[in-house]
Amino acid sequence: MQSLWMLVASFLFACMGVCVKLAAQTHSAVEITFWRGAVSLVLMFALVRLRRVPLATPHWRWQLTRGTVGFLALFAYFYAITLLPLATAVTLNYTSAIFLALYLALDGMRLRKAMLGALLLGLLGIVLLLRPTLHQDQLFGGLVGLLSGAGAGMAYFSVRELGARGEPETRTVFYFALVSTAGSAIWLAFADLHAVDWQSGPILLAVGVFATGAQLAMTRAYARGKTLLSAALAYSTVIFSSLFGMAVWGELLDTTAWTAIGLIVLSGVAATQFSRQPARTGLNWGQNNKGERP
Repeated sequence: MQSLWMLVASFLFACMGVCVKLAAQTHSAVEITFWRGAVSLVLMFALVRLRRVPLATPHWRWQLTRGTVGFLALFAYFYAITLLPLATAVTLNYTSAIFLALYLALDGMRLRKAMLGALLLGLLGIVLLLRPTLHQDQLFGGLVGLLSGAGAGMAYFSVRELGARGEPETRTVFYFALVSTAGSAIWLAFADLHAVDWQSGPILLAVGVFATGAQLAMTRAYARGKTLLSAALAYSTVIFSSLFGMAVWGELLDTTAWTAIGLIVLSGVAATQFSRQPARTGLNWGQNNKGERP
């Protein structure tokens, strides 16, 4: 099942998160964002050339939209982290699946209550696992974090549309890396710079490598798999991150945390089951305009 590529993406995103946390000891968030994009851009340029994928695209508006919205969502996410506790910012960013469901509904897809319930169950598990708190003086930061989730959901919707139009995932990831690198470079012009040495260099390189692999896997999951199933499986990033926290930093999980992980796993299993049951819609969700599966 193509949607299972999201599990690969989630694992790689968790690996990237470990590297980001390590790199944050010597570099700012904007620097890490830039190096992530720059490394990914180089790797993706080499990959598209190796696969002889032309960079010219008839869907450049969708590519520009996906890259711009994705970068702005990333920008809002990092900005929210500077204003809120990390757990709160992460939870708000994970509302992307809910916003994605809303965008699909506005696009004409009739969503089953069972699938929406699976997504909400996963979100409940994340909230229970992270146990965030949002105080009154953090309202602005909370709105920024919520915008990051809305932007990420819109970016995933764009990925789905690009896949339905036959865009190769390598080209989609390349343009996202190009737009995010350019955007972060402008941001970096107004930020402090720190030298990259033999200690921080490999970590920053790993951030870009893991991010590139995760983006490729995520793009394939959204482009070729079932969109909402892929969104539900994205919750597994929290599970992988929790396990990395235990292994690397000795972070122990209590009963409440393991209960939350169980809810997240249940969400993915339920979404897998419900995705096999065709929904009655005014449009055939399993086909695009050419009569092919997206």
